[in-house]
Amino acid sequence: MPAPKNSIRRSLLVISTIVLSTVLTAPVALAAPSPSSKPSAGSSATATADPSKKSKDSKESKESKGSKAAPPAKMSTVGGTRLGQAGTQVNLASGVPVLPKGLSARSWIVADAESGEVLAAHNAHWRLAPASTLKMLFADTLLPKWPSSTEHKVESSDLAGIGSGSSMVGIKEDETYTVHDLWLGVFLRSGNDAVRVLAAMNGGVESTVEEMNEHAEELQAFDTVVVSPDGYDAEGQVSSAYDLTLIARSGLQKKDFREYASTVRADFPGETKKNKKGKKVRGSFEIQNTNRLLSGDYDVPVYQGIAGVKNGNTTNAGATFTGVAEQDGRVLLVTVMNPEKKESNGVYKETAKLLDWGFKAAGKVDPVGELVPPGSAAQAGARPGAGASPGEAGGAGEDAPGAVGSKPVASAAAGGGAGGIGTALAVTGGVLVLLAGGAFLVNRRWPLPDLVRRRPHP
Repeated sequence: MPAPKNSIRRSLLVISTIVLSTVLTAPVALAAPSPSSKPSAGSSATATADPSKKSKDSKESKESKGSKAAPPAKMSTVGGTRLGQAGTQVNLASGVPVLPKGLSARSWIVADAESGEVLAAHNAHWRLAPASTLKMLFADTLLPKWPSSTEHKVESSDLAGIGSGSSMVGIKEDETYTVHDLWLGVFLRSGNDAVRVLAAMNGGVESTVEEMNEHAEELQAFDTVVVSPDGYDAEGQVSSAYDLTLIARSGLQKKDFREYASTVRADFPGETKKNKKGKKVRGSFEIQNTNRLLSGDYDVPVYQGIAGVKNGNTTNAGATFTGVAEQDGRVLLVTVMNPEKKESNGVYKETAKLLDWGFKAAGKVDPVGELVPPGSAAQAGARPGAGASPGEAGGAGEDAPGAVGSKPVASAAAGGGAGGIGTALAVTGGVLVLLAGGAFLVNRRWPLPDLVRRRPHP
């Protein structure tokens, strides 16, 4: 169970959420922060979103590229005024561990996935190219659309428009795949071909992009502009460490999202061929998760308690990653965008450092902001004491269409490293969230993986 919050912290959270609810119902002109306003020291109050910040202007797209550009002087203050400030935001005090050395990412955030408290951040709202971490939004938007057993025969038009050099899972024209197969391709291999097929099933890329942008606004991920559903570099396509963390938190409410994100390896359908006897047979091949904190690598061990979520890497974005991990009942989300140190697996190493810090600092450090609830959750509320449905606040329920079976996800030994550790993740547990009297309070659990680690048997 997560560490209990003291009464003072809970009171402050209630006050801040009531303020949020009040501001959200006020006119936009009154809700927007004054350009001359400055946050008070240690402030963690939640500021409302300014949807007008979500534009595709050329300035934003240039800032998202891999130049040495500095973060904007003014950024969104969704989640708190300090999160809109450039540089590192953290409340260091007696008993709080110092931040790890060697962090080079242009933007990062460490948040408690249950309470939503942002423990520390660096340029949290800097709008940057997201790469394949944007597939988290794609999945959160489309996962409820079809049962996992739905079959689809791939046509040539389904694979049109895939960017040069894209990561691919190996989908073949005229072959039939289940939706379960396609989502494994999205999460494990970051397959842009799998994304394009699912987008085609959803009515096409244009309508899918429109739905993704609408869902981002519902999550109050106002830094995010989707142009390509797979995260492939596109003019004007941006997100932020803050937004990616919101998106991951929403996706992790879905049982199938959690299971796909935590799967280390799986068999994927191959191409149908004739055997020596002239009979058509279809084999399979193994695919492995490219999240190195989950699968391990020669210079990166499997991170204790890791349960996903998504990595990415493109020319404009550099390396990006959002990860979730649980230790001793505490669940943390960390997003890291574009480390300037171009070392092997650098994005995972910096994420691991921030997770280590977060687990040591949690319960000791005062937050610098918070992860806001989805817009409908913040405004609509619920009867006091009434539990939200499993699919509320942007997630499909445990029994929703498209949900993967309830069996645990088996993991094989990590490849490429000496003494790789096998991992099995039983999907139970959860992240706290509640709607009560119009305020977003911490009482109801959001489902998240409860991790069970075991070594593979000979």
